Amino acid sequence: MSEEEYLALSGIQHFAFCRRQWALIHIEQQWAENLRTVEGDLLHQRAHDEQQTERRGDTLIVRGLRVVSHRLQVQGVCDVVEFHRDPGGVSLSGREGTWLPYPVEYKRGKPKPFDADELQLCAQAMCLEEMLLCAIPEGSLFYGEPRRRTKVPLDDALRARVESILAEMRDLYARGHTPKAKPGKGCASCSLKDLCLPRLAKVPSPAAYLRAHLPEEEDVP
Repeated sequence: MSEEEYLALSGIQHFAFCRRQWALIHIEQQWAENLRTVEGDLLHQRAHDEQQTERRGDTLIVRGLRVVSHRLQVQGVCDVVEFHRDPGGVSLSGREGTWLPYPVEYKRGKPKPFDADELQLCAQAMCLEEMLLCAIPEGSLFYGEPRRRTKVPLDDALRARVESILAEMRDLYARGHTPKAKPGKGCASCSLKDLCLPRLAKVPSPAAYLRAHLPEEEDVP
C-alpha cells in the first residue's frame, strides 16, 4: 500500500463516534457543514497555524505537524506537539539537547462521554513514537468550551483499542463497505444526518402522496 492510500488520522474520531459517519466521509466522500463543524474547523485552523511555531523556555511548540505510521498505515496532522527538554528525550534537527514530544489535540465543546478524542490523540502519539523512536506516555486534549486541558494517559488498553479500530477501518475501506444506519442519540447533532438517514423511510405511501397533492373532489349537487 502506498502512503497516499493510508487511512486518515482524523477518521479515527469519526469511526469511534459512528462507523457509518466515517464511511460516508472517507469512503463515499460525502460531507456537510453545520455550526459544530464550522466551530471545530476554526479552532483547528488556529491550532494548525504553522507561522506560530515558537519556543517558550524549555518547551518548543510545533503546530500542524504532519505524522505517519507505516506499521499502522495511517497518516495525518497533529494540532500541536510540544517538545519538552528532557534527558530521556530525542535529538531534533537544528536543536541542542534532547526533547520529549507531547501531543495536544484541540476540540470544540466539552469532553465527551466516549473515548473518540482519546483514541485520536493516542494514534497521533503512536505515529510520533514510530517516527522519532521514543516513548510517549501522555498527551492532552484541549476543549474550547472549558478552555483547559484534560490529560490523557496513553496506556496499553487505549493503544490496543486504537489498533483494533484501525484494523476494522482498513477492512471496511478495502471492501468499500458503508455500514447501515442505526439511528441513535448522537444523530441529532451529526452534520450528515440528512445524508445518512434513509430517505425511503420518510417517503409516504402512494395513497398518502395522492391525498397530499391532489385536490379534494367536490360534492356533485
